Amino acid sequence: MFEVLREFLIPGIVSVAVAGGMFLLRMLLYRQIHKWSAKTATQWDDIIIAATKWAAVLWCLWLGLWAGWRVADLPPSGISDFINKIIPMLFVVFGIYTAVVFIHGTVKWYRVEIHPHTAGNLDGFISSFLMTAVPLVGIAVGVFIILKMLGYEMDMVENWLLEHGARLVLIAVLGLLSLLFTVLAIPHFIKRAVANSSIGQTDDEIAKRADTLITVMVTSMEVLILVVFVFMFLGETGVPIAPALAGVSIVGVAIGFGAQSLVKDVIAGLFVIMENQFRKGDVVSLAGVTGLVEDLNLRRTLLRDADGTVHVVPNGEVKVASNYTKQWSRVNLNIPVAYGTNMEHAIGVINRVCAEMAAEKAWADSFIKTPKVLRVDKLGESAIEIKIMGDTKPSRQWDVTGELRLRLLRVFEKEGIELPFNTTRVVFDKFPPPGWVGGGAEPESGKKTKPD
Repeated sequence: MFEVLREFLIPGIVSVAVAGGMFLLRMLLYRQIHKWSAKTATQWDDIIIAATKWAAVLWCLWLGLWAGWRVADLPPSGISDFINKIIPMLFVVFGIYTAVVFIHGTVKWYRVEIHPHTAGNLDGFISSFLMTAVPLVGIAVGVFIILKMLGYEMDMVENWLLEHGARLVLIAVLGLLSLLFTVLAIPHFIKRAVANSSIGQTDDEIAKRADTLITVMVTSMEVLILVVFVFMFLGETGVPIAPALAGVSIVGVAIGFGAQSLVKDVIAGLFVIMENQFRKGDVVSLAGVTGLVEDLNLRRTLLRDADGTVHVVPNGEVKVASNYTKQWSRVNLNIPVAYGTNMEHAIGVINRVCAEMAAEKAWADSFIKTPKVLRVDKLGESAIEIKIMGDTKPSRQWDVTGELRLRLLRVFEKEGIELPFNTTRVVFDKFPPPGWVGGGAEPESGKKTKPD
């Protein structure tokens, strides 16, 4: 009876006690982590908690079973020997599984919280690649270690890993850290540099300039870093780089002859960015297309027009760039009034309406210089046109102009200032004119004159 208790009951009690204690410790630990995560702004801790939940459960169960096995005093047998061999392998499996889950959760956090706010595009591609590659690498490492523990000789693979494995891991880690530095730190440095070199410009102007530079610089740096580290990785794995570089050079020369327009676009884009001709968020007219700049890189500019259509304009096609929203904008409005209008009265009313609008809290921030009558601009066929000009914050001129038209229309009606409309006035002289020749009825005052 005592032997049965020692062989089965005591190991079972130890196993349940250790597993229960581990579950209790897990519950307290996760409860505390939840409290900490509720006080943090980042989602990393919440995602890691969700990702490692089942890994923690497996560890609790496994450590309970392992503890029970350790206290069990079973006689040597084939089963016990097999279990003793399996136990280290299970530790390897659970360890690799936990590491993969942790890395997978961290990459998922990056995709959810960081990537939507970065200017580059390659970090999204790389994070998607890691979501698939990390589990595969974990499986490969686990299989290799388990086969080694089972006694399979893989000296060639082991020697190769001992020689190149650490360097490959170091190259991969340095590449990822470089990309992270590019997408996280470089935008911060660019914003500070632009703010220090843009004294006197508005916050909107500084933000537009910074966003444009960040988009171009981050994307270019990502491509450069990726190319460099890919070649370093290939070189470490034994792939000859020199023939690859020579092939790339030959292909580059061949493409260069047929891609002169691409080179032209890139050079033009470089000057656009260096000279700060326009930025993301500006309203511009390029190559006959007017719209909002949604994206800009060295090759092309994306414009969205008033109809919502997106136009892709190669930078090399831009001969003249007209920027409607750089630093400040202008209200340039002609108001027609009818002939016979008291001009002093009309000008006074217009200036009063402009001043009242600029003084209102809802519109005050839109103005740099209050609009006012500049001059009588044109004597048209049916109207006298009065020119109004004033300066506004960038891109606010259209809203201000529309509101100003609406207010003037209302005030003109109250003030009795007539707005003209096209009319045709016909003035007849004496009938019939002297020397009139024509058919029809004879004039009452005389007879029809006929040609000689």
